[in-house]
Amino acid sequence: MNWTAVRALYMFELARTWRTLFQSILTPVLTTSLYFVVFGSAIGSRMETIGGGSYGAFIIPGLMLLTILSESIANASFGIYLPRFTGTIYELLSAPVGVAETLLGYVGAAATKSVILALIILGTARCFVPFEIVHPFWAAGFLLLIAVSFCLFGFILGLWADGFEKLQVVPLMVVTPLTFLGGTFYSIDMLPEPWRTITLFNPIVYLVSGLRWAFYGTADINIAVSAGLTLAFMAACIVAIAWIFRTGYRLRT
Repeated sequence: MNWTAVRALYMFELARTWRTLFQSILTPVLTTSLYFVVFGSAIGSRMETIGGGSYGAFIIPGLMLLTILSESIANASFGIYLPRFTGTIYELLSAPVGVAETLLGYVGAAATKSVILALIILGTARCFVPFEIVHPFWAAGFLLLIAVSFCLFGFILGLWADGFEKLQVVPLMVVTPLTFLGGTFYSIDMLPEPWRTITLFNPIVYLVSGLRWAFYGTADINIAVSAGLTLAFMAACIVAIAWIFRTGYRLRT
């Protein structure tokens, strides 16, 4: 393992965050704060408790995921797309740096930014609504698993995209709608049939449910199912990236 290369890639990607601090950190936090003001305070104060707690506390896991998923994909995809766009990817490919080092550098930096953002959002939520995390260690582990999985997915998008427009297609047209329909603002048990059954085909439901269980100890989906599907998704992304580097797909053109 070339740890010097890992550190160089990791620090370079983290440095880009501080150069674009407003876009990377402040914008997502301000957006999430608006959700808390509108849904948590204005609308939540008029709603009955859900799962034994306030509506404002209920939507915290979903709002965290809404931001973390999009930011994880955006950070990782742009991080690898930019070297392809400028041509510096060939320096990386010709250097004694393997797939593992590349992933630890790029994906590790993107996941770090996502986790930092999640902690900031959690602190922001505390300003609007009181809450307690029932399983803090599980919440931290599951959050890290989600961040790494979707950073890997974003890395694949960055290798696949042949233009800046394509970097935004999946996050805006697929991930964000699925997150809104994945139980972010409601429990799927509140849905009538057949919509509840149809919602189970939405993969984001399992992420929201798993994180909500870590926060409050209750969930719509069994926690083992949520964790298992997330691990399977991460493994599939790793296999896909290994195939891309082995075949040179989108790397040498």
